[in-house]
Amino acid sequence: MASPRRRASGVLVTAVLVVVAVAFAVPLLWLLLAALDPGATLQLSLPDDPGLENFAAVLTVGTTVRPLLNSLVLCLSASVLTVLAATLAAYPLSRYQLRYGRPFLYTILFATGLPLTAVMVPVYSLFARADLVDTRYGTVLFLAATSLPIAIWLTKSFMDGVPVQLEEAAWTDGASAMQSLRSVVAPLMLPGMLVVGIFTFITAWGNFFVPFVLLLSEDKLPAAVTIYQFFGQYGAAAYGQLAAYSLLYTLPVVVLYAVVSRWLGGSFTLGGGVKG
Repeated sequence: MASPRRRASGVLVTAVLVVVAVAFAVPLLWLLLAALDPGATLQLSLPDDPGLENFAAVLTVGTTVRPLLNSLVLCLSASVLTVLAATLAAYPLSRYQLRYGRPFLYTILFATGLPLTAVMVPVYSLFARADLVDTRYGTVLFLAATSLPIAIWLTKSFMDGVPVQLEEAAWTDGASAMQSLRSVVAPLMLPGMLVVGIFTFITAWGNFFVPFVLLLSEDKLPAAVTIYQFFGQYGAAAYGQLAAYSLLYTLPVVVLYAVVSRWLGGSFTLGGGVKG
C-alpha cells in the first residue's frame, strides 16, 4: 500500500490538474454558450433562448468570408515559403560539417527569442522604402521570415533522422545533392515538413501585430485583425457575435490539423531503411 505521504502527494497533484483543466475548460464552455446566446455577457450562463442569430449576423462577406480568405492566402503562402526555405537551409546544416555551422545555429536560436516589437519599426521603415506596405506579398515575406528561425531548427532535427546512407546510394548512381534532397530526403521527411508547415500556419493565423501594421486597406485585412471590430467604444462589446466569430475563426485550423494528422502518426519509421 502507498504511504500516507505518497497518497497526499497524489491527491495534491490531482487537485492541481483539475484546477488547470477547469481553467482551460471554462473559457471554451463560455465560448460555446455565448455563441448561441443573442444576449450574451461575460457571465457564464445557459442561454435563455438559444439560437443561431449570432452566426447569421457575422456570416457576411465583409465580416467573415473575406477576412478568412485573406487569412488563408497569407498563412498558406507563408507556410509554403517557410517550409521551402527551411528545407534548403537545414540541408547543409544537417549533412555537412560546416566551419561556422554551430555559430549559425546559435544565431538562429537567438533569433527565435527576438520579439517582433523590437524590429517592427525598422521593418516598417524598410517596407515603406521598398513600397511593400499594404501589399499581401510583402506581408507574406515578413510572416515567413519571422517563422524561419524555429522552422530551420525543427527541419534540421527531422532531417537528422533520415540516414545519410540512403543519400550515398543516390550519389553513387550519379545524383547531385539537390537531386538527392528532392528525391530521397524530402519524401522521407514529409511528415516533419508537414509539422513545420502546420506550426507556421498556426503561428501566422494568430498573428495580429504584423498584418495590423503592414496592411492598411480594409479589404486586405485578415481575420486576426478584423475580429477587433466587435469591440466598441468604452469597453462595450457584442459578446455573442464575438464568440460566434471566434468559433468560425478557429475552424480552419482545426480542419487543417484533422486533414494532415493522419500523416503524422507514421513519422520517420526508417528502422529498416538501412541494413548493417
